[in-house]
Amino acid sequence: MKTKYTFTVLRYIHDVVTGEFANVGVALYAPDVRFLGAACASTYGRLSKFFGGVEGEHIKRLLRHVEAGIDEVGEKLVGGLPFEKADSDVTSWVKRVLPIDDSSLQFSPPGGGLTNDPRATLEELYERFVERYSRRAEPPSRTDEEIWPIFKKPLAERQILPHMRPKRITAKDYEHEFPYAWKNGVWNTCEAVSFDLVEAGSVVEKANAWLGRGVNLQESDERFKLYLLLGKPREQRLLTSFIKAKNILHKMPCDHELVTEDEASEFAELVEKELKHEG
Repeated sequence: MKTKYTFTVLRYIHDVVTGEFANVGVALYAPDVRFLGAACASTYGRLSKFFGGVEGEHIKRLLRHVEAGIDEVGEKLVGGLPFEKADSDVTSWVKRVLPIDDSSLQFSPPGGGLTNDPRATLEELYERFVERYSRRAEPPSRTDEEIWPIFKKPLAERQILPHMRPKRITAKDYEHEFPYAWKNGVWNTCEAVSFDLVEAGSVVEKANAWLGRGVNLQESDERFKLYLLLGKPREQRLLTSFIKAKNILHKMPCDHELVTEDEASEFAELVEKELKHEG
């Protein structure tokens, strides 16, 4: 006899601003048979492949905690743990183990269906949303830190780096420290920003985040110009989103210029000329 169930997918959110995530687990609840269970990834290699710089052991411990916690509640349900009618949704159970907040592990909105075997359905959903998702994953994205060396090389060749320094721009409600800056009448700040991401939506959202930063920094009493050193998407399917991202960035009210990675040599030449002029 088939019974109703709801399920939710556990996601590792690598960057809350861009919304990039990877599926790392599934939880399922079938109220009529008092079944609640979870299946989470036991390795973190796929997260490193996606994002790089992942604290693997920490993520593994968190996933073990989530899976064990949900299974423990499931065992209590079987043993007669009382539950309210409102607990017919899996979300009301999993949030007891992993509260809904802005942390790196978050559950998706619930889905549902009918099943003859909740445990088997849980395993099928894990295969569908975690294992299969992993196998067809896109190539890893590049971080901001991976874009900077592209611009650093021609700057180093021209012996410009020793003349650049960090610069903090402070406004009324916000401040930001740029890792490299030089002065030519006003402060010129620069920062590498990767738009070589996994999802098209992430590209646009990252641009939105920088637009907000530019709006806030515009209120600074200190005059400055912002150079954003952009890493372009390597995937053809993301190029339209990259164009949208640049259009969004151009809405920043502060004096700014966008420099793509294929313009790294020209950018180094520009900085060299400005430093000589200032000198």
